[in-house]
Amino acid sequence: MNLNRAFASTVRHHGPRPALLDSARTYTWRAFGERVARLAGALGGLGVRPGTRFAVIARNGFRVEELKWAGLHLGAIPVPVNFRLAPPEIAHILADCDACHVFVESAFAALVEHPALGAWKGRASVFGESSGDAAPAYEAMLAAAQPVPASDPAPDDDALLLYTGGTTGRAKGVRLTHANILANNVAFGLAVGARPEQVYLHAAPMFHSADLLATGWFLQGAPQCYLPAFSPAAFLDAVARHRVGAVVTVPTMLVATVGSADFPAADVSSLEVLIYGAAPMALDWMVRVADAFPRAAFFNCYGLTETAPDLTIFNARELREAIDHMKATGERGGRLLSVGKPNVLNELRVVDGDGREVAPGAAGELIARGPNIMKGYHGRDAETAAALRDGWLRTGDVARIDDDGYVYLLDRLKDMVITGGENVYSSEVEAVLHTHPAVAEAAVIGLADARLGEAVTAVVVRRPGAAAGAPDLDAHCRASLGGFKVPRRFVFVDTLPKSAMGKVLKSDLRRIAQMEVSGGQSG
Repeated sequence: MNLNRAFASTVRHHGPRPALLDSARTYTWRAFGERVARLAGALGGLGVRPGTRFAVIARNGFRVEELKWAGLHLGAIPVPVNFRLAPPEIAHILADCDACHVFVESAFAALVEHPALGAWKGRASVFGESSGDAAPAYEAMLAAAQPVPASDPAPDDDALLLYTGGTTGRAKGVRLTHANILANNVAFGLAVGARPEQVYLHAAPMFHSADLLATGWFLQGAPQCYLPAFSPAAFLDAVARHRVGAVVTVPTMLVATVGSADFPAADVSSLEVLIYGAAPMALDWMVRVADAFPRAAFFNCYGLTETAPDLTIFNARELREAIDHMKATGERGGRLLSVGKPNVLNELRVVDGDGREVAPGAAGELIARGPNIMKGYHGRDAETAAALRDGWLRTGDVARIDDDGYVYLLDRLKDMVITGGENVYSSEVEAVLHTHPAVAEAAVIGLADARLGEAVTAVVVRRPGAAAGAPDLDAHCRASLGGFKVPRRFVFVDTLPKSAMGKVLKSDLRRIAQMEVSGGQSG
């Protein structure tokens, strides 16, 4: 099986049912399939050939969906690009993947003129808006094209090239195969109860691997709708307008939505499946979100681009039971700090530095095996060999797995602080900091220290009007943490640097914190 055969089956079985929902129009599955075949012909006319890679720089929209499936139809490899990156970073991705053509939404047309992207100016198509009526160039291209037959790739052929978020360095192209994507979404769709009657909202950016989680609904014939740009008002309007039944989000989206002035009057009664991942959510906000959507099955999940993308799922019933237990007893933590259990197609282990499996409950690097594990990094044989060993993916995440199979993420291996010979996991310190009433957000890193090697450093965003300083937070931490885990330095900032999916960019944070500490502003 490959994605093209699966798509053809969906079109055949659900032909007259709605497939793409947009503010301007609705396309049936049959019409969608016809547009994809014609668009594949148009891609061929632009020099896109089987096995080549082409890039898409655009916000969420049904035309991005069509471009992706048209590329697959042709046997080419779509490369969605994060439009929030700086032009030199985008140029790095285009050069790294050797993009034969670049499709650019009109909102980002200025990129084509940027000197960094000069090599692609003659191979770029500015196609209009990703959704709505304002795409005359795209629609004219489609109308003029002839449909072409679908390719029939092998299951292990590359389907998509997705670039990592670059949270620990320069972005790498992750080669995901047809089999990777199909396997992961069979497991994920089964675990979360994906159903064809549930309208799916693409709220996570379509350049991110999280959007692949829509496939479990897509291939069952569920209608798809798209959020071009997130805001609480836009999110709530989309849910009400399209009667959205399922969505994958990140914590920052849910926190902003539930805390918005629009939420009390919003109609979210259609929402049956509410999923979040990509970053942790503070326990108090977990409670608020669960209470705000009492009828929805509320899931947490964890994965990587390299795993297409899911590895674990926190069952909705068990997650609500854990939330209710915390509300009833006041006990913070426990299972609520986990990311659930492995999905049904994955094996997970925790190993030490020599690759030996550690005892249950002990910390080490999380490794994963299963049919969803990437083929490798594009053009990076050495890094592929380092990441994939004996069929296991080294995730780079420090974790522990308890006796019941729950997975607890402790840190990125590269972000673990080694201070005075002791290992300090940032998540443990961050969890304590988040219980202080003055702390809105906190992230923990290590900064170079002549005596300790690294000094535990907390970067804190205070709540509006809060005046807590370093002595207050030091005392708060000492009540719950061993002395070596207590931050030696506190840096106060207005915001934490984050990726498009809400992950704290710790490499950026280290630079910011070092500048603040050097400038004497850590008190």
